[in-house]
Amino acid sequence: MNIGIDIEEVKRFEKYVKDKDYLERVFAEDEISYCMPKKNPAQHLAARFAAKEAVWKALSTKNKKLAITDISIKNTQSGKPEVYIKGKRYKKIDVSLSHADKYVAAAAIAF
Repeated sequence: MNIGIDIEEVKRFEKYVKDKDYLERVFAEDEISYCMPKKNPAQHLAARFAAKEAVWKALSTKNKKLAITDISIKNTQSGKPEVYIKGKRYKKIDVSLSHADKYVAAAAIAF
């Protein structure tokens, strides 16, 4: 079992909300579609990025060739975040996201 955790400052992502090139380089299309209509898209982008980082950290000992862009986070209809690696659901990892005004955090457990 491996654990990954990440915390991000929401302010850092405010400049990326209008940077289409950055968004398309770092986030999957469905992540962008999920975050941008939200009241505070920077907060949601930061949470997705933190989750991707946490997953990468949890899996880095297992897969040295995994890039942050290979990881995406999608929510189920009930709102639970799920991990996708290269477009396929990765069931051997759980992820949790947390939002606050200035910071977001995410934890991932790979089993």
